[in-house]
Amino acid sequence: MYVGLKMLKDFHPVTPATPLSEARKILEKEEYWMLLVTEGERLAGYVRHEDLAAALPSLVSTLERHEANYLISKLTVGMVMRRDITTVPPEMEIEQAAQIMHDKNLAGLGVVDEKGRLVGYINRTVMLEVLVEEMGLALGGSRLVFEVEDRAGVILDAAGVIAAHGASILSTSTFFHNGRRMVILRVNALDDAPIRADLEAKGYRLESAADFRREWAEGA
Repeated sequence: MYVGLKMLKDFHPVTPATPLSEARKILEKEEYWMLLVTEGERLAGYVRHEDLAAALPSLVSTLERHEANYLISKLTVGMVMRRDITTVPPEMEIEQAAQIMHDKNLAGLGVVDEKGRLVGYINRTVMLEVLVEEMGLALGGSRLVFEVEDRAGVILDAAGVIAAHGASILSTSTFFHNGRRMVILRVNALDDAPIRADLEAKGYRLESAADFRREWAEGA
């Protein structure tokens, strides 16, 4: 999956000349994490809720009401925008973009082409949607979680068991927990008990929430 296939295209960038009051309305209406700031076709920076909230009160709190209203009308995005924007190309794999956002604790990334022109926007909401999609939650079915050794042929072997019961795999994923590799398969079977039984007969250790309750209790 590539960034370009999941990036937002229908969003509202602003310019340095955009009034802060207008920028705040856009943020609140669209429920964005931040607004991208453009100069022509090029991405120049971004502005966050926190930047607007910090700027408006601090700049007008000591003024009389009519003076404050006048000053607010003159404040622009260019006065508070941040230029340390992190960008990625649309060709980047979506998990690489997620890693960048995680490592830098970013609310979003600007997506630019080879000429530096803004073509899209990736934010935390998009990343969560990708996670839900890749885990196959919307497809229904049953969820099988089992611990495996790091060896070739695991998915193929498990797929054979699943196919023998007339079911198919809807999604696959893996994660590691305390050095253990866990495989998650979502299968289109309403009753997964026979599949579980056959997987366990082949030596796979299937997990459920009950298997981790002691860990949760010890960590509380």
